[in-house]
Amino acid sequence: MKKIQSALISVYYKDNLEPLVELLKEQGVTIYSTGGTQSFLEGLGAQVTAVEDLTQYPAIFGGRVKTLHPKVFGGILHRRDHETDKAEVQTYEIPPIDLVIVDLYPFEETVKSGAPEEDVIEKIDIGGISLIRAAAKNFNDVLVVSSQEQYTEVVELLRQNQGGTELADRKRFAAKAFDISSHYDTHIFNYLNGGEGQYFKHSLRESTPLRYGENPHQQGVFYGNLNDLFDQIHGKQLSYNNLVDVDAAVALIDEFQDEPAVAILKHTNACGVAVAPTLHEAYLTALACDPVSAFGGVIISNKPVDKATAEELHKLFFEVLIAPEFAADALEILQAKKNRILLRRKPVALPEKLFKTLLNGVIEQDKDLKTETEADFRGVTARATTPEENKALVFAAKVCKHTKSNTIVLATENRLISSGVGQTSRVDALNQAIEKARNFGFELQGAVMASDAFFPFPDCVEIAHQAGITAVVQPGGSIKDQDSVDLCNQYNMGMVFTGVRHFKH
Repeated sequence: MKKIQSALISVYYKDNLEPLVELLKEQGVTIYSTGGTQSFLEGLGAQVTAVEDLTQYPAIFGGRVKTLHPKVFGGILHRRDHETDKAEVQTYEIPPIDLVIVDLYPFEETVKSGAPEEDVIEKIDIGGISLIRAAAKNFNDVLVVSSQEQYTEVVELLRQNQGGTELADRKRFAAKAFDISSHYDTHIFNYLNGGEGQYFKHSLRESTPLRYGENPHQQGVFYGNLNDLFDQIHGKQLSYNNLVDVDAAVALIDEFQDEPAVAILKHTNACGVAVAPTLHEAYLTALACDPVSAFGGVIISNKPVDKATAEELHKLFFEVLIAPEFAADALEILQAKKNRILLRRKPVALPEKLFKTLLNGVIEQDKDLKTETEADFRGVTARATTPEENKALVFAAKVCKHTKSNTIVLATENRLISSGVGQTSRVDALNQAIEKARNFGFELQGAVMASDAFFPFPDCVEIAHQAGITAVVQPGGSIKDQDSVDLCNQYNMGMVFTGVRHFKH
């Protein structure tokens, strides 16, 4: 057990610091401090020695250099059981510092605020991070407190130990300090690097243990802050598979901004999507696409859930419902099932870079931000697609973009009819979609088809024509594109190319 006799306190955030200061006062700890922190501490009645008095050197360069001095860093870094260090402390009159309470300038927050580069650069902490690293390195003798989130824990620790600390505690706080410093440096690097270069650096400090991974024999953890994106207002803890489906649901629903839209997903693929004048109608239409697969799925809406929609939703067993808001009477209905997860989505921008582990490394790519409109369509057949077909093709292409490859999507201008997903051939995907549509009694005459990649052969055009499909949207780019175009012309079908492939693996 090491008794704390002296402390250096220099913090940007003063919130919740008072109880810790009061405890140090009670225990007679000598306190060193700087600038605004010193004034704050003295306002609490603490006796404070200014760092300038310790170093006999003023703060210079507008405060950029205050604590960078051998008397400060020597006080932290000298080894208490090392004879040479002990002699040098005596020679140079360096007082020991047993506790360092320092946080960092708000670099991340300043970047997020959109501040100019000059302001951002000034929030790159030099003295603070140096003090944290020094104290963490010398955890054998020094306790480092590197965040206001740790104040309560430190108060409890010092009260329990009558002002002393154990080595295990100091080592634990040192690990926290290096977590904070590495996270801080990662964000500075990514800001200055501007996303360029051959480097992968990401840091997510928040984590949430999950019930398990994809299967019960696998452990799972979510790294990130879900509270930034959602308020969970009801239900059990989100699982690994829930989160994967929620991610897919959010990406899909963001394609629909204006009219009320509902999407129902199972294993990241949409089994129902519809837009309509009312949310109630959109939900019923989406559910009718495939009411069997909808059981146990994830449902997302782009508009607030009202009572009429909630009454229909309540009839179905589903895992998760996501919406921007819930009417009070709708919430009362939906909360009747205790495990049903209800998420209120917040308007937060999502990352534009995606990454995942692969083999012995990580792959990263830009998020697929391209969504085709009619302006992106290039007609390639003798018969031009009609305005009604174009609306349906836009809808189908949006759903297709978010469906596992190989995929074919069949749709009208306001609803998904069916899809063939994750198949090893495009013909299999189309046959799956047609069979599924027929099983649920859908008429395909006049429907449209979207493909996530080009047709290498005209066989899908043949099958689609026989099913009653009249128009097709696809990227184009096959050396045999003309074969598909010629067959469309033979059957008086319309086809448009987008020039954009949307594989989703």
